[in-house]
Amino acid sequence: MARIGVISISDGRDYVHGGIVGFIRTTEDRLVAELTAAGHTVVRGREPVGGNRQAVAVARQVQAAGVDLTVLHYAVWAFPHFTMLAAGQLTSPLLLLSNIDPVQPGMVGMLAAGGALDQIGRAHTRLWGDPGDAELIAAIGMRAAAAAAVESLRGTTFGRIGGRPMGMNTAVANTDQWQRIFGVDVEEIDQWEIVRRADLADAGEAKGAREWLERTTAGVHYDGVKLTPELLERQIRSYLGMRDLIAEWNLDFSGIKGQPELTQYFATMDVTEAFLNDPYDWNGPKQTHVCATEADMDGALTMQLLKQISGTPVLFADVRHYHADRDIWDLCNSGQHATWFAARSADPAENLARVHLYPEVFFFPAGGASVHHLAAPGQMTLARLTRKDGRYRMQLMLGDFETYDEATNEELMKQSTREWPHAFARLDTPAGDFLSRFGANHIHAVPGDHRGTVRAVCELLDITLDEFSRAG
Repeated sequence: MARIGVISISDGRDYVHGGIVGFIRTTEDRLVAELTAAGHTVVRGREPVGGNRQAVAVARQVQAAGVDLTVLHYAVWAFPHFTMLAAGQLTSPLLLLSNIDPVQPGMVGMLAAGGALDQIGRAHTRLWGDPGDAELIAAIGMRAAAAAAVESLRGTTFGRIGGRPMGMNTAVANTDQWQRIFGVDVEEIDQWEIVRRADLADAGEAKGAREWLERTTAGVHYDGVKLTPELLERQIRSYLGMRDLIAEWNLDFSGIKGQPELTQYFATMDVTEAFLNDPYDWNGPKQTHVCATEADMDGALTMQLLKQISGTPVLFADVRHYHADRDIWDLCNSGQHATWFAARSADPAENLARVHLYPEVFFFPAGGASVHHLAAPGQMTLARLTRKDGRYRMQLMLGDFETYDEATNEELMKQSTREWPHAFARLDTPAGDFLSRFGANHIHAVPGDHRGTVRAVCELLDITLDEFSRAG
């Protein structure tokens, strides 16, 4: 959850301030209690602001606490210049909140303050209502979560392993633009580092991990050519090498080119990418690390944002096929689906019991295991950062993952590449509209409806929101 600052603004006349400060504190107490009950950490200004020096001092106190969002709270009429002085000390996004008490004109205070901020071009959001209103508290929390997600990007490093894959322009972004908009640095690393570090990885851990996969998955289907114990251990050692690379270079998220060099001459990165994105491996629970296949930079950035918003692993997939007779999409990509999506369970065993490791298909001569499963059903937020004429936009929609009886699932998977992981998605948009507008071949998803938070992220980053719906 987010870290939220709360500063109450008051009247600047001593005789008025003295008579209303108790009411302000009571209203603020209720607001803080509700935000805390919702799971947020609240940093309160040490006193309601009734003077110039107080405005600066209280704002500096809240700023020093490192909040994601600052709520400027108007329970009464408040001198607008106190807001201006406080805002000058605050770097976090601002949310102006007024009460709806007809006796105390907090709404008037908020409008006067908001107008003053508009005049100097200081972005802010306005909300109003009673602290006991659950929808209001949820709206504040949504805005705070968006602010936390945006702030989490700043100062991070993306590890780009390889380069542009197979001519995919949409997988390559402008590093200056990333730094300016998102505050993200890019470290360019050669794929040779994976090969080199795989050779140096702990052979004992690789063997133990292979045996763990043989025990816990639904099956490791060795064929003696494209998938052997030795090839599977090479993939596991690649994962171990990536873990070391991430730690040494302080990478916050990453992407691996893979094709064509590694997939033709070394091994596929399916196992590596799946378990980096998973919240566990053979050593037990761990932090997820977003890793995008084909070194897709904007894909990885979208995933990192969705991870911060949802707190779950994030799906990466090709938009592989549209089954017009069912109005569903087959979202399918070699290896990239974290095994967590198989059941979305906190118990790794439940997820892995639905995962098969199959020999790779003809696209990948070097061989290795493809991490196959069918994503569990449920509501999903699907999104992707794309660029149109050089400007970023967030393409956003709601959908549902579906599953069917075993025979139907098998028939649908066989129509594309069965050995790969699949998600059957019913999108909340007409197929023609989606295919005409969507700006990439990769798409990303997290469970639940997070569209409100994603919209707030776009506003904070000044990114165009391109939202799909059944209405077109």
